[in-house]
Amino acid sequence: MDRIDNLDKKILSILSQNARIPFKDVAAECGVSRAAIHQRVQHLVENGVITGSGFDINPKSLGYSTCTYVGLNLERGSLYKNVVERLMSIPEIVECHFTTGPYTMLIKLYAHDNEQLMDLLNGQLQSIPGVVSTETLISLEQSIKREIPVKTEQK
Repeated sequence: MDRIDNLDKKILSILSQNARIPFKDVAAECGVSRAAIHQRVQHLVENGVITGSGFDINPKSLGYSTCTYVGLNLERGSLYKNVVERLMSIPEIVECHFTTGPYTMLIKLYAHDNEQLMDLLNGQLQSIPGVVSTETLISLEQSIKREIPVKTEQK
């Protein structure tokens, strides 16, 4: 991946605050042409700096009232990829991380209610070969959600 310069960082900073902003507005704020912004953004996408775009859907609007983090401990860390394959078939799981610390893996999932959560834990997660234990943390409220800050050098 090529090194990103201050213009790229400024573009990233603007887009991370509002991904739907028109390129003409980004261009005006950066003092360059709309074509330059388009080329830069395309380059950032092609090089994996920008990894996605889209809308965030509020899970509660779809009836998912419980956000849960589950720490999984595996029999052996080498089972990670096999377990991830199984987790991919559970649509309520929205994130999965291979971690250090008290858990081998940490997943984030949404459930409609406690009954569905119990089924996800007991009926699905704990039955995956290699999973030896789980610990569940229910999120009561999400207080912060944002992108990592993009700092540009001041001239």
